[in-house]
Amino acid sequence: MRAEFTENLVTGNELIDSQHKELIDRINKLLDSCEAENGKVTAVKTLDYLADYTDFHFSAEEKLQQEIGYPDYDKHKAVHDGFKQTIKELDEMLQEEEGPSAAFVDKVEENVIKWFYTHIQGFDRSVAEYKNMRDNNDRL
Repeated sequence: MRAEFTENLVTGNELIDSQHKELIDRINKLLDSCEAENGKVTAVKTLDYLADYTDFHFSAEEKLQQEIGYPDYDKHKAVHDGFKQTIKELDEMLQEEEGPSAAFVDKVEENVIKWFYTHIQGFDRSVAEYKNMRDNNDRL
């Protein structure tokens, strides 16, 4: 299963949408690295690459939420923190294996790709909607 940026992932916030596209690219690179000849080394580096960008992206989202006074900031941040823990667990799993196993790929698909889709369509969309209403002086 490859990740794909589709219309149902658009939040309407250009910065966040462009970062989501970059995250999807990095997720796919991680999956590609699992098939590489020297899989473990490549997968570890690619997972680190994904983790770094995830931290950057979550920081940008959290900053935006604070700037607009998003009421569910604490809940959203807790979900981000949980995902960061998932990435750490994937790293530990990868370190213990000789190379990326089918079980590792399954966990990436379940705990990264599916999580990512659900998160964008729920949490991130609600932030974008809140910002849009706030920017347009609609009632909140």
